[in-house]
Amino acid sequence: MKRRAWLTLGAVVLGGGGVVTYAVASPSSDPGAAGRAKRPAKVYDLALKGGTGDKRELPRTDTQPFSMLGVSWTGATKRLDGMAQVRTRSLKTGQWSAWQDLELNVDPLENPGVGVRGASEPLWVGPSDGMQVQVIRKNGTSSSALPKGLEVNLVDPGVLTDAETKTGGTAAEPAAFVADVSPGATASAPTDSAAPSDGTTAAPTDGQTTTSPAATDTTPAATDSVPPSASASPTDSVSPSASASPTDSVSPSPSTSSSAPPSAPPSTVPEPPIVSRADWGADESISPEAPEYTADVKAIFVHHTDGANDYSCADSPSIIRSIYAYHVQVSGWKDIGYNFLVDKCGTIFEGRKGGVDLPVFGAHTYGWNREAAGVAVLGDYTTASATNATLASVARLAAWKLGQYGADPAGTTQLTAGADQHNYFNTNFTAGTKYTFQRISGHRDGYNTQCPGGLLYDQLPTIRTWASGPVQGLKVGSVDGAALSGSTYYTKGGITVRWTATTPASLISKFELLVDGKSVATTSGTATSAGVTLALGSHTVAVRAVHQSGRTATSAALSVVAETTAPTFTTNPNVSLRSGTVSTSAIPVTLGWKASDDKALRYVKLLSPTSATFGPTITTSNSTAKSGAATIWSMRAYDYAGNYRTSSPSYTPVILQETAATKSGSWTTRSSTSYLGGQSYSSGSKGASLTWTFTGRSAAWVVSRAASSGQAYVYVDGTKISTVDLKSSTTLYRQAIWTKTWSSSAKHTIKIVVVGTSGRPTVTTDSLVYIK
Repeated sequence: MKRRAWLTLGAVVLGGGGVVTYAVASPSSDPGAAGRAKRPAKVYDLALKGGTGDKRELPRTDTQPFSMLGVSWTGATKRLDGMAQVRTRSLKTGQWSAWQDLELNVDPLENPGVGVRGASEPLWVGPSDGMQVQVIRKNGTSSSALPKGLEVNLVDPGVLTDAETKTGGTAAEPAAFVADVSPGATASAPTDSAAPSDGTTAAPTDGQTTTSPAATDTTPAATDSVPPSASASPTDSVSPSASASPTDSVSPSPSTSSSAPPSAPPSTVPEPPIVSRADWGADESISPEAPEYTADVKAIFVHHTDGANDYSCADSPSIIRSIYAYHVQVSGWKDIGYNFLVDKCGTIFEGRKGGVDLPVFGAHTYGWNREAAGVAVLGDYTTASATNATLASVARLAAWKLGQYGADPAGTTQLTAGADQHNYFNTNFTAGTKYTFQRISGHRDGYNTQCPGGLLYDQLPTIRTWASGPVQGLKVGSVDGAALSGSTYYTKGGITVRWTATTPASLISKFELLVDGKSVATTSGTATSAGVTLALGSHTVAVRAVHQSGRTATSAALSVVAETTAPTFTTNPNVSLRSGTVSTSAIPVTLGWKASDDKALRYVKLLSPTSATFGPTITTSNSTAKSGAATIWSMRAYDYAGNYRTSSPSYTPVILQETAATKSGSWTTRSSTSYLGGQSYSSGSKGASLTWTFTGRSAAWVVSRAASSGQAYVYVDGTKISTVDLKSSTTLYRQAIWTKTWSSSAKHTIKIVVVGTSGRPTVTTDSLVYIK
């Protein structure tokens, strides 16, 4: 019977005054086992041996494909006091990246086992096939030397499904090759043979080992920090007298949990969708140890994973498989450290095994793991903020998890320190002492690290508020079917209320439309509108949002009046003559009207003979009309509720030529195309007169004007009412110089009399125009 062992290429690379060797990657079980990816994640290691005492480096080196890398060293309690930088070559473009810093200030394990290594945070770089590394000790004589056993650890995330192969994975050969060996046979191992000096990929050798690597760990390097007698059971004890057992090391063989699985308590809010370990392709064969459980979850610590933010969300399972492989096969942990992970699209992934609804003991925040869960956001948030989708999912996850234990996500709690240390803000913690934390805290609140990045840390108040409720930023944006006048909406009855909220819909249980304080319609939390038909009368209308926690928020109440009374024309539209230049096709007129409403008049529209819209306080408008044509002046008055009334009177302007008047005195006929009808009457005789009789409601006397024009008296129905001076500095023709309008149509007589003004006695009359 055979098993399959994953082996790395054996080689030696010379460069930079040092030697680099490939190490043996960990084996795995049958690829057909349940939960396995089609091609599992693989890790291979390159030892850094070159450089001086203050520096280790690896020149540009070709590799098999990988997507994540980090630096590790012998002894989990040792710190790398300095800087580690990497450059990688894109498998897609062949371009080399800029230098990127690896995060070295990683939370230590309280009591690490023999097989646990110190390590940087892993860095996701995307599919790559080349790298360059330099590790430099921090300047200063007080700094410790670089730790022993420095390695660069490369992770190939493998392939989960055919779809992932097309979208996020790579079809290239894996970073290690597969060998079929019998259980008792030996596996091929690397030797220190020379590598080509041109930096090309080294070839495998035929060296062998006498034993196979352990099935759950990378082959451990010798440690200089923890004695072999240390206990192998996990702990995050808060007691100073706790045993020196590892918190998250890998046991040499599978074991059962030191604590029986508790029952899953119900939560006060719904569980969000969570991608299972099987669905993101966790290779369970590399972490056979059973999970350990805590008593409850008092707090959530938010982390970021570092690395580029421009990953595709289709790559998220690959990133998580790589982190998992790195934590287990590089650092030597029993499982991935985080309880949950969230990508930039808001997808939530199960992290450490043991049950998403159980208080699984994780390895994420030094000294505080025993009473908290850790959720890591994929990406780097030191210079970029997390997306709203991410924040919403972290809020949903935290609300659900804390809700299992009756905790308010916006509140605080007391956590007992599991170690002596200080955090990013220089707050000192003493093991066994209680300290106050926000229920949703950042990694930096518990440990001296920049994680989760300053910009994501600044977003934690938003996460707390969204998780706890009530719904934030609720306001009505518009009311369809109604119009606003002042602070009151008016409608004929049917309205649609539209609203917005800043809390994401995924955290909202429902919305309720309230009329006079009572719920009349209920919608889902994703809805943004609801409709109702109001009874006639005055009402208050508001929207109530119910957060998934049950907390409610209500918008400001709106005043809405439902009414069906149409406006009225207190003065129907009427047309009167005005001064101006007259032609047979354009007689100057003024349209007048008055409209009102029992509630609030909105506007008045002129529908014909042309179109225009007038505000509620406007009552006149200048226009023109055609002579001799009956014209309908149709107007419609609207109120704010949408009720309206129309009035459509008809008026006809009529031109009475001067020849239609009764003459007295001496008048001379003048002919010109500038006159109406081609002619006019002119007289300079004092007392000469013209008299027109008509039936109408408005009249205008039309004249010619010049510098030599004189004055005339105007009589209406036998009464002198005006003296009109026709003098003008420029010569003007067809001028309506005097007008008169009555409230209704009636028979009237207009008489004009020449005054005989000294030096300029002449009066030239063109016609009389009236409206019938």
